[in-house]
Amino acid sequence: MSASTSSLRPDVVVVGAGLIGMTSALKLQQEGLRVLVVDRDDPGKGASFGNAGYLATELIEPLSTPETLRKAPTLLLDPHGPLALPPRYLPRLLPWLTRFAMAARKPSVNTGRQALAALNSQALIAWQRCLNGIGAEDELIASGYLMVWENERTLEKARYHQDKLGKYGIRTDLLDADAVQAQDSGLSRHIHHALLFPNAHQVSDPYRVVQRLVEAFQSAGGEIVRESVEKISATHEGVEVRASQRRIEANRVLIATGAWSSRLAEQLGLKMPLESESGHHLTIADRVDALRQPVGSAERNVVMAPLKSGLRIVGFSELGGLALKPNSKRSRTLKHHASALLSDTTGIEQASDWMGFRPTLPDSLPVIGQHPRHSQVQFAFGHQHLGLTQAAITAELVADQLMNRTPTINLTPFRPERFTSA
Repeated sequence: MSASTSSLRPDVVVVGAGLIGMTSALKLQQEGLRVLVVDRDDPGKGASFGNAGYLATELIEPLSTPETLRKAPTLLLDPHGPLALPPRYLPRLLPWLTRFAMAARKPSVNTGRQALAALNSQALIAWQRCLNGIGAEDELIASGYLMVWENERTLEKARYHQDKLGKYGIRTDLLDADAVQAQDSGLSRHIHHALLFPNAHQVSDPYRVVQRLVEAFQSAGGEIVRESVEKISATHEGVEVRASQRRIEANRVLIATGAWSSRLAEQLGLKMPLESESGHHLTIADRVDALRQPVGSAERNVVMAPLKSGLRIVGFSELGGLALKPNSKRSRTLKHHASALLSDTTGIEQASDWMGFRPTLPDSLPVIGQHPRHSQVQFAFGHQHLGLTQAAITAELVADQLMNRTPTINLTPFRPERFTSA
């Protein structure tokens, strides 16, 4: 087993080559550091691959709220609902569910909302800096976003949501059915009203963006190793990373390997309630022009987005661990919802399907920050449904900490030890 992947000791080893890992690796490289990325898969082939491609900066509400807990039984019983909890996994999931329920308390919800709003408020400009810096600004599109409702009785809910977002400086325009059609005739005429987010952005395609990040990183001398990281140890000199075929000594390590991150954190003495939430998507390759912008259904909990690779339909969450297998029922649910929302259902039955694993924590906040006892160990994972949205700002915050600068955002709500000190 070789002592290192190269003759030069890396300043930082980044474990994880998804959107979080690659934006962080590129940013740290731009700070003048020697960076090595290690991942068991090809870059961007994990949860990042299945993203809808939309910067969901308006999602500032934690998932655990009193309203969510009230609605949970109905969502679970609905055959086309957005949530599933496999019965065989429930015993293992119970501690996480208990923490999730506790996170619905008002102080926790308020803290989570403020923390998410702080991250999301800087997400777009961070992406602009990231992509402009590598000549890939064309990958970010000022698309707008529509949140739609079909039931006319939900009009007050839309107005309430608009007012709530307005308090955080998020602009929306309320559209009636005719205005919805004028905005996007690709939608069904059953849409009764919608909120238009005129300042929203999307990327051309999440996987394509990862490839642009990889190209820029490697062109500047960065190295990516495809191996599984088995163990990480903190040493007096820095860190030791044991991969499947080599031992790597480095000054620092950033753990950004999504749903697989908790195992590595636990080796370093931090036990975190990280669960794996399977996400599903459909892609209709020949329907790129089906919609003018990303569209989310407030009632159906799905998002549809026109990407370079086709029309993508994303939704459904299943808390079933990393051993969960693809389930054709989930694809049928997405087809059911897409058929109801689109004016033209061509290609839905032939859509390709995909399943991946999102890292989810009970308080809906990612882990961003240094190990409380080993400052040479950094964490950046647990972004749940907002991995794409928050990737570039997370990379900047990681770089701030590693370079001993004061972060632009208060990182206290995201600290790694928050679960052990609770």
